[in-house]
Amino acid sequence: MADKNPEQEKVEEEIKKAAREGRLADYLAQNPDTANPALYRFVMEVVFERLTRGLERRRGHLRCAAGAGFLLPECHDRFQDDVEAVLNDVVKHADTQIANLGGWIASRLNAVTVDANRRRRGVRGAQQRPRLPLWLGDALGQDQWLLALALDLLTWVGVPTVAPGGLWPLGAWADRRAAVTGDPGVTERQVATDVERVLAAMKQNPAWYELYVERPLGHKQAPLMCAPRADGDAEREPDYVCCAGPDQSAEAELHELAARVIDRVESRMLAGDDPTTALVDSLTEVFHDGTGAEHLDRTPGSAPDLDERVARMIEDPEALARVTEVLLEILLEALAQDEEDK
Repeated sequence: MADKNPEQEKVEEEIKKAAREGRLADYLAQNPDTANPALYRFVMEVVFERLTRGLERRRGHLRCAAGAGFLLPECHDRFQDDVEAVLNDVVKHADTQIANLGGWIASRLNAVTVDANRRRRGVRGAQQRPRLPLWLGDALGQDQWLLALALDLLTWVGVPTVAPGGLWPLGAWADRRAAVTGDPGVTERQVATDVERVLAAMKQNPAWYELYVERPLGHKQAPLMCAPRADGDAEREPDYVCCAGPDQSAEAELHELAARVIDRVESRMLAGDDPTTALVDSLTEVFHDGTGAEHLDRTPGSAPDLDERVARMIEDPEALARVTEVLLEILLEALAQDEEDK
């Protein structure tokens, strides 16, 4: 998350104080323009740091775990649903004295988000806890990838939105197929064929298919589309929206590069390489890959001097040891969870 400015920090402290005194509801009502956005931001940070980041690591989505701006479509939808559920829970208890708002939210995260997710999926007609019937496993030949895809499909139909560019998140599933099968050359077209195969198997039980696939699909929201811009229509606003300023863009870039480093180090470690050597090589490769084009939207001098900072860190044994230790903790936690899930 991007750093807060002094005004945002001040409002956040006032929110925490109001919660301690049991008057958060009054504070929100009296300061809607500043308090509500600040509370949303605070809740969003707690949810990502205390819930979403760990979930994404356990799913093996290390890129998603790098920051909220890098969540895959279905992961982003889950994150936003969780934020909404927790925010509603805070507002519901806004008249309660809460000594530590962040800690109170964290202690309720699992119960609140699980309950909200089940209720949302139930309203949309999807299975509250997706699971595969025995007959479907047999119809798919007990193929591990197709079984995993079928479970992802049943999960996805309960998400209210469609993926960018289509109904299914084929790009994300292509990455998942590569992880399950060990085949790195997976294309979205191959995954689309797999999806059709899974759907055909599901349709062997028409009543089940209508209940758990077609019905929730009918509740999905169509994506918004920008109207085409006519020639000479210079007065109309462009069809894109700039969602982040320079500070947010710089932080997003750092998260993206860090995720790439994690991916490379993980591959090297799985191949038996020394963690520190893998880290140094990956940092050097990733942070020297840029052409400079990614900074053309920045004013001169505003682009971060990442190459120099990384070079200094690599030359500092203590700094390098600290980074290696943190990276190992992240990767070992993810690997341990994968083994536990198996």
